Amino acid sequence: MKFSYNKLWKLLIDNGMMKKDLMAKANITSTTMAKMGKDQPVSMEVLGRICVAMQCNIGDIVDVILPNAQEASR
Repeated sequence: MKFSYNKLWKLLIDNGMMKKDLMAKANITSTTMAKMGKDQPVSMEVLGRICVAMQCNIGDIVDVILPNAQEASR
């Protein structure tokens, strides 16, 4: 299973924020930010803190990339 945080990065840009701003606002470590930068899974707690900080829902910041969806698009 693969994740995509592209929506989060776009949301940061739309709000004029940098990753370091999100780290401070949502109390996220640089290790967690690095994992998200590589589209790796992070805990629901982290995603929840991001949602509170950004005043959004989980679907606004992350997508699950299903293996079948990748194959079907080829």
